[in-house]
Amino acid sequence: MTARTTLTVSAVCFRDGEGRILTVRKAGTHAFMLPGGKLEPAETPAEAAIREISEEVGLTIDPAELVPLGTWRAAAANEADTDVLGHVFTAPLTGTPAVGNEIEELRWVTPGAFEPGLVLAPLLTEHVYAALL
Repeated sequence: MTARTTLTVSAVCFRDGEGRILTVRKAGTHAFMLPGGKLEPAETPAEAAIREISEEVGLTIDPAELVPLGTWRAAAANEADTDVLGHVFTAPLTGTPAVGNEIEELRWVTPGAFEPGLVLAPLLTEHVYAALL
């Protein structure tokens, strides 16, 4: 049996006026997930979230408006034998997100709604949706 790897990541949950959640699909992958990514050495989860959001979707987050939602472990969406330990935050949407580094597509999704063909990251469906209720 292969040992599982764990990646520590930070992500941010943005909601629009209709309650939908911003998701991204990274280049060369199939699953949509919250924008965010891996922590750099000596970086806090909040610092990583702010940096990743700027790089991936071009939004600037005021650190005072970044609110911890939870920290969960789930299977990685796009990497075999890998889990993510996800530090998830919420923040107000203060601009228009745009495709940035590593991102191929943005998509607004309604929590819990079935969309044919849409593949969502386990962290989102198993933990984040429940925390938002």
